[in-house]
Amino acid sequence: MKPNAANDATIKQTATQDEPIGSNALEEVQSLWHELRELLHARLRLAALETRRAGESLVTMLIAGVMVAVLLIGAWLGIMVAVVLMLIEQGMVASTAILLAVAVNLLIALLLCGVIRRKSHYLQFPALLGSLEPVPLKDKSL
Repeated sequence: MKPNAANDATIKQTATQDEPIGSNALEEVQSLWHELRELLHARLRLAALETRRAGESLVTMLIAGVMVAVLLIGAWLGIMVAVVLMLIEQGMVASTAILLAVAVNLLIALLLCGVIRRKSHYLQFPALLGSLEPVPLKDKSL
C-alpha cells in the first residue's frame, strides 16, 4: 500500500466529517438571517402602522381645531350680539336666547378640545417605542 494512499483516506474522512458541521453552521446563519429579516419586517410594519395612525390622529386634531376656532369665533360674535341686544332692548328675552347659543357653542368647543387631547397620545408612537425597549434578562441562577 502506498504511503500517500493512507494520507488521502485520512483527508477524505476528515472532509466528510467537516461537511455536516459546515452545513449546520451555514443553516444556522441562514436561519438567523431569516429571523433578523422577519424581525426587521415586523418593526417596519409596526412603524408604518403607527405612522398611519399618527397621520389619522393629526388630521382629526386639525379638523377639530378648525371646528373649535369656528365655534369660538361664533361664541365671541354671539357674546357681542348679546351685549349689544341687552343694551338696545333692555329686556332679557332675545339676549338670553343668544347667550344660550353661545353656551352651547362653548360646550361643543370644550368637547372637541377633549378629542384633540385624546388623539394627541397617538402622535408619540407608543407601541413602537414600547417594542424597542430591551427585554430584561431573567436570572436563572435562582
